[in-house]
Amino acid sequence: MMAFMFKWKNHEESPQVIRGLSLENLIMFLFSTPVQWISGRYFYIQAFKALKHGSANMDVLIVMATTTAYLYSCIVVLFNIMQNLPSPITFFDVPPMLMMFVALGRWLEHIAKGKTSDALTKLLSLQPPQGTLVRLDETTGTIIEEKTILAKLIQRNDILKVVPGGTIPTDGRVIEGTSTCDESLLTGEAMPVEKTVGSQVVGGTKNINGMLLICATHVGHETALKQIIKLVEEAQTSKAPIQALADKIAGYFVPVIVGFSGITLICWIIIGITHFDKIEKYSMYHHSMFRHHVGKVPSNTEVVLELAFRFAITVLSIACPCALGLATPTAVMVGTGVGASQGILIKGGEPLEAAHKIRTIVFDKTGTVTQGKPTVVDTRLFLPNDSYWTLPRMLAIAGTAENCSEHPLGKAIRIYCKDYFGCEQFGRCEDFNSIWGYGLSAKVNGIEFLINKYIGSNHNVSLNDKTYAVLIGNREWMERNNMHVTNEVDSAMSKHEYDGHTTVLIAIDKTIIGMIAIADRIKPTAPLTIFALQSMGINVLLVTGDNVKTARAIAAQIGIKNVYAEVLPTQKERLIAILKENSAKGDKVAMVGDGVNDSPALARADVGIAVGTGADVAVEAAHIVLIRDALEDVLAAILLSKKTVRRIRFNFLFAVIYNLIGVPIAAGVFLPIGISLMPWMASAAMALSSVSVVMSSLLLRNFHKPNLQKYATQEFIFWSMNKEKNINVHRGINDVERTPNDSFISSLRGSRLVQMFSGAVSAVRQQTSHPLYDKQKAALLLNTNAHDEETELQVLA
Repeated sequence: MMAFMFKWKNHEESPQVIRGLSLENLIMFLFSTPVQWISGRYFYIQAFKALKHGSANMDVLIVMATTTAYLYSCIVVLFNIMQNLPSPITFFDVPPMLMMFVALGRWLEHIAKGKTSDALTKLLSLQPPQGTLVRLDETTGTIIEEKTILAKLIQRNDILKVVPGGTIPTDGRVIEGTSTCDESLLTGEAMPVEKTVGSQVVGGTKNINGMLLICATHVGHETALKQIIKLVEEAQTSKAPIQALADKIAGYFVPVIVGFSGITLICWIIIGITHFDKIEKYSMYHHSMFRHHVGKVPSNTEVVLELAFRFAITVLSIACPCALGLATPTAVMVGTGVGASQGILIKGGEPLEAAHKIRTIVFDKTGTVTQGKPTVVDTRLFLPNDSYWTLPRMLAIAGTAENCSEHPLGKAIRIYCKDYFGCEQFGRCEDFNSIWGYGLSAKVNGIEFLINKYIGSNHNVSLNDKTYAVLIGNREWMERNNMHVTNEVDSAMSKHEYDGHTTVLIAIDKTIIGMIAIADRIKPTAPLTIFALQSMGINVLLVTGDNVKTARAIAAQIGIKNVYAEVLPTQKERLIAILKENSAKGDKVAMVGDGVNDSPALARADVGIAVGTGADVAVEAAHIVLIRDALEDVLAAILLSKKTVRRIRFNFLFAVIYNLIGVPIAAGVFLPIGISLMPWMASAAMALSSVSVVMSSLLLRNFHKPNLQKYATQEFIFWSMNKEKNINVHRGINDVERTPNDSFISSLRGSRLVQMFSGAVSAVRQQTSHPLYDKQKAALLLNTNAHDEETELQVLA
């Protein structure tokens, strides 16, 4: 700063220390030398490291600019002393001013970049330092001892007390007490969540109004908070694909700028030698750029060299690859941090960028568009006149068989049977085998005590107990086991399936005994979310293992027009692969599932989104993890991606325009019209450009999840009135696996079923007009506008 003050004082005569060295140049030399070689040591080291690794960065430009200015000044001063000439014009002011502005800019940039990780800082602050460990009396369950321990010492199955207003020290399960917890910093959900006995609690959340005793289930690095912090840290250090473009440009940027600086130097020397009279006309020549020394006008050579070197140094000073380099990572840091603070965990820059290109999104049914809480709504016996096969006996056998199952439907049946008999115990299950998507087989015995308990009998069960061969599953499962599904059975199933219920058949000893109907209600926000996605031009599909009637009913409730039913888990991955192959270049396919049995499909998709993971955020297959069980967060994740990518593009545009305009000005291209820059101005502009890019990225912190109600417009009402129409349901994925050479019309030609229904032609036209099937010719079409089975058109490949 002192050098700056000396350099730009009023135009008075500077005293001469010796001939060729003025007091002004001497003082600036004394100030600039330690700055150049001591304070500037950091820049030299960083520039050397960059060049050693075969790259050139901003530090290389800074070193070249300051070194050129310093050495030029030293050389011209020594030359004038040796030649006994007046003190020359120097650039001793450039190194201090340039380094000062660079340092100031990087300090401001550091502060601004620190704010990009505010979300991560908040997450880190949630980690509780300690917890209250208690010991319970084994008989009464009362607390007999408690002590405070460090959170890192908590072990699995420890019992911990959490007082009102306290922070829950680790993930656990409530074993006593009722309260509400504030989970907003983890999920983005402002409303407190009620906690009762059996509820899961997340470490780092606030206990609001009741004392809780919890049993630790996940500790240390297993906790949800630790996993979220790890995901955010990895995401913020990852690169988005668009960053590769910035890196490629930056690789050529410094050499190009150095070359351009050299060209600038040569051009101005040539211009000065051949057309010095034109330089005399430039307004800056007559003001502050060339000053009189001890009353003597500088020589033409001195003026030309000073002008040429000044512009060359200014080019090096103003060029800023940092703005290009910061355009993407700062936006990614802010975007992933904002997402994490609102319960949207995005695993890096790649999925964050890819999500804005989603043109097809496939929803799984169970637990994704439905609540994932299936309940039994009806049971039916198909042998009502058989006194042996009663409903209690069928449910006792079914509950015992399903007691070994992990399937959600099996769990629903198990819970229903426990409530039905009023006990937690079942009979014995042997030779259990389940095939996902079909059903299970098992051998069951020891169920007589359940029947006697239900009817209130004390009959000796040992004499009547027998072993039953049990099959529970869908139609295909029965047919694969050589059991015929009669019209009566099929009609009973269809009645529920048209209402969106899932039906399972129960066969005992090779006879279909009965049926259980299970309902899984759709999420309240599903229709509005689907409408919002379709309004954005996204093609929304539904995939499920359920039969075509149930799938059609669910699709009608939520407004999805293209459905794939009876799809096995292994086929979901294949479906995603086919959709990716047939999508337009650059378009992305997303899969939304629960992250459990959908893992292969989530991994195969361009963007895999796991919904409602809660505390289990470590879903390896998903690219985006949504903590809340809220379908509208899928919409929020896509909108966050779009906003982040727009910000990245804006940052790029700003950085490119800055360099395209700034470098020519620095080179003196606009000097004839009186527009030019001094090196210190250029360095200030360079520092400001980097800070501006970071500040631009920080604007992403204003992102909030969209208010879903804003989509509840007249268009939505009209859409809701027609959402049950024109639904295309496909059985399996055989139709999309056909090659483009297969003719869809030829696959229908000759089928007598086609000729039986007048609506078939219009249905076929509608199906083939859909953009997804311009190339993939369907082999199965269901005209699902009517619920009557007789009006269904099924063309099986």
